[in-house]
Amino acid sequence: MQYFCHARALITGGLGFIGSNLARRLLALGADVTLADSLIPEYGGNFANIADIRDRVAVNIADVRDPHAMKHLVQGCDVLFNLAGQTSHMDSMADPHTDLEINAKAQLSILEACRHHNPAIRIVFAGTRQIYGRPDHLPVDEDHPIRPVDVNGINKVAGEWYHLLYHQVYGIRASVLRLTNTYGPAMRIKDARQTFLGIWVRLLLEGKPFEVWGGEQLRDFTYVDDCVEALLLAACREQAFGRVYNLGGDRVVSLREAADLLVKANGSGEFVIREFPAERRKIDIGDYYSDDRRIRAELGWEPRVPLEEGFARTLAYYREHLAEYL
Repeated sequence: MQYFCHARALITGGLGFIGSNLARRLLALGADVTLADSLIPEYGGNFANIADIRDRVAVNIADVRDPHAMKHLVQGCDVLFNLAGQTSHMDSMADPHTDLEINAKAQLSILEACRHHNPAIRIVFAGTRQIYGRPDHLPVDEDHPIRPVDVNGINKVAGEWYHLLYHQVYGIRASVLRLTNTYGPAMRIKDARQTFLGIWVRLLLEGKPFEVWGGEQLRDFTYVDDCVEALLLAACREQAFGRVYNLGGDRVVSLREAADLLVKANGSGEFVIREFPAERRKIDIGDYYSDDRRIRAELGWEPRVPLEEGFARTLAYYREHLAEYL
């Protein structure tokens, strides 16, 4: 990770969940960090996420949909962690045009700014496992057919393919990580826009039962520190450019098992199993877990934080900071 010492790093979505955790790690590695965030309430940016490092980072309140702002921000940067996005699948169906603007059109504008004003920049784009849709086989590898089941998935496909195209045609050093159920301190918990685990954590700490829809669906989960490690590796390893990598977790569990583990980590609590709401069932992908052998083999990444430990760390964080996230 020596590459990051004195490197100039820009993080879009930098006041959000993954961006703020990444910023903290970059500072520890000696990087000069700028955080760009629109602070649109629905998208997770929160100054509480950087309370301990606020005086060590530069913050620019900017929307990735503003090409003039992005043109200014990318200049002089060594590496761009492109994390900003609209993540809610239901919101993408209710307001598809906004999702298109953020997850597709804005990505093209960012890449154009890099091509014209900083072609030597390195870019890591945060993609999503949602683009695969309902799996044909498990675990899902990077060669699985791309078959999104919602507007968000379609636009995220476009976003990542723009990055890969600009690498192929213009030599922009870009790589893509397809994330899966990232969780941990600073994730959004006021609602399920970012991850269903967020609302589980909130209700559990409020002493209320939480709902598990279905319950038998299989999932893998990536603790945020492991996700950050993958982002860093994808940025500093030359062999990552032009490549797509799945992230996974330490093991596969059902949603019911995940709920049991979360309650156990908390020491108390309860949940109820419910049928999927009709509007959610239409875009549910069923079982999903990743085949992440490519990133393990090529970049040496592997998840290091087991679910039990990750859940315990997450709950401990929100016991101390709950009010700042409601």
